[in-house]
Formats: sequence, C-alpha cells, structure tokens
Amino acid sequence: MRIEKIEGIVVNEKDYGETSKLIHILTKDHGLISVMAKGAKKLKSPLRIVSSKLIYCNFYMYYKENKISTLIEADIIDDYQMIRTDLLKIGYASFICELVGQVVKQTNDYESIFDLLISSLTKINEDFDPMVITNILELKLLPYLGVNPILDECAVCGDVSSIITVCPDKFGFLCKKCRTNEYIVDSKTIKILRMLYYVDIGKISKLEIGDKVKNEINFFIDEFYDRHTGLFLKSKKFLKTIETM
Repeated sequence: MRIEKIEGIVVNEKDYGETSKLIHILTKDHGLISVMAKGAKKLKSPLRIVSSKLIYCNFYMYYKENKISTLIEADIIDDYQMIRTDLLKIGYASFICELVGQVVKQTNDYESIFDLLISSLTKINEDFDPMVITNILELKLLPYLGVNPILDECAVCGDVSSIITVCPDKFGFLCKKCRTNEYIVDSKTIKILRMLYYVDIGKISKLEIGDKVKNEINFFIDEFYDRHTGLFLKSKKFLKTIETM
C-alpha cells in the first residue's frame, strides 16, 4: 500500500483503545476523512502532537477512500499556538471546526471549505475578534447549506432604498414598508452585516465594530442558523457557557 501526502487539519479527535486515537481530518482533496493514529496517546509517541485537534499538517498516511486510513507521520504547518492559550478562542475554534465538519458533508467543494476554515483560524490566531471572524465564516457557509440570507434588498418586496432592519424569520433585510413589529437594529448593523457577507476573510487587516452592532449581527446569525439550517452543534452550548463567564 502506497503512502500518500495529504494536507489537512484535525477537526476532531477521539480516544481509541488504551493507546490510540481516531482523528477526523478536513482535507483539500478528500473532504473529511477518518484516520487511525496508532499509539498516539503514549507520551513519547511522534504522533501525539500531530493527532491533536487544531493541528494543521502535511499528513503522511496509508489512505483508504471511504474507510479508516492509517497515519504514519506528519509535518506541522501551523499549531495555532495563540488560540490554545485563550479559552474563549478555543471555544470559537472548536465551534467552527464542528460547523465546518457538518457543512462539508453537504458539498464536494472541499477546497473552498478548507480555505475558509484555515483563513478563519489564522485570523483568530492573529488576535482578530473571534466572534466577528466566526460570524463571517457562518455567513459564507450558508450557501453550501442552500439557505442564503437576502442582504442586498428587502427580503419581502425587493426594495433597496429604505432598509431598516434584518429579520431571521423573513430571511434577511426588511424595508420600512414591510417591517411589522420586528426589532429595529442599528443602521451600522445593516451596513456591516452586508460587508461581512462579501469580505474575503484572508484579506482582513482591520476590524473595528462596536459591541452593540457586533451583538446584533451575532444574534441574527444565531437565529438564522437555528431556524433554517437544521444543524445542532454540541460545541455551541460550550461556547455560550464560556461567553457568559
């Protein structure tokens, strides 16, 4: 059996027996794959570090399509050390890893999903606001789930001149005419939400968003996911707990 070199990032790890791990790696070419890291729980194992969650590597393995592959060794590309020192960043990183792991099952565009995840983790590691970066990623993943929000015009009538708020139940922006009793968000929320939807995560060099606007955007995205995606992520509960500490 031939050893293959596969670029990827560990998005989940589970103990397997007394000494090994079963890890899930998001890859550019094969999507989400399951890999056995034999003996990885041993203190002196060369696979101990490279089989940990949030490790981005070139992995060398006996690759088996649609089966469990076997890890041989790996060269670390990034270990996101700054994320690992901050509980809140760990919470957001864990959440987006689980989210991407669910979304990638809905598409064959593995490379785009992979690049979005790496760009997001890189920005969080560079100390950009983890909530905002996560929100941007969440917005960019929605098309892969087939539930695009309408953020260019009123979601009800198509008007573009008098947008006053955004509503998850009605799929996006609302104008004065179509708004009934929906909460009116800050005017900056409308502008910045649309900007975040289109921005290239990898090209972000500055993020300055007030708490009110940031929280309104986060609330809309949370509610939109709850109502329209059908995804239930265990890490979301953990993240919410950290945010209130």
